[in-house]
Amino acid sequence: MKKNKIFVACDTTNIKKIKEIINKTQISNLKVGYKFGLEFLNSKNGRTFVSKIKNKTVFADLKLHDIPNTCASTIKAIKDLKVDYLTMHISSGLDALRAAKKVSGKIKLIGVTILTSLDNKALKEIGFSKDLKKVVLYKARLASKAKLDAIVCSAQEVRIVKKVFKKEIITPGIRFSSNTNDQKRTLTPKQAFKDGSDWLVIGRPITKGNIRKNIQTLIKHLN
Repeated sequence: MKKNKIFVACDTTNIKKIKEIINKTQISNLKVGYKFGLEFLNSKNGRTFVSKIKNKTVFADLKLHDIPNTCASTIKAIKDLKVDYLTMHISSGLDALRAAKKVSGKIKLIGVTILTSLDNKALKEIGFSKDLKKVVLYKARLASKAKLDAIVCSAQEVRIVKKVFKKEIITPGIRFSSNTNDQKRTLTPKQAFKDGSDWLVIGRPITKGNIRKNIQTLIKHLN
């Protein structure tokens, strides 16, 4: 039976807490990977900790967004971490995406469409004139053209992304209830998988409070 796949977002600089998260999310019902973002990877001991992780699926959520040479050079600089997935903003442009993909090797390069903390109002404030879903679709096409390995989008956009991007789709902004925190475009775990997500990224709903209890709550939501 195919297992549902989730990345647990380890958004803390506390090594003890990270170890607890990893220890308490080892469960046979799910395939679990671990996402480390800018907060942890830029912390004093974060990089060293990630470099020593064995036999786990590791997602470095660096969200690279720079000129082609810098993006490619950064990927070369973190090769020693032996991460499985790495994020990069699609808005870096086709040349940067191709340059990054050329040197990524075994690292699966993930294109970030639009952050799940943004909505149409926020996009207009930045200067986008197109509807959010149209912008996501444009970026998904670009990710496909650059031959990226995966894409990050809100679960609300999975169905439209699947029309133009045929590889892995990773969806953050997953919530068990109506409590969305700082996320704007959210969906429940069951609906996200139903719509075609390959991986869900879940942070606070799992890591805040009783981790084992939260994992069991997730499994109930999926059944």
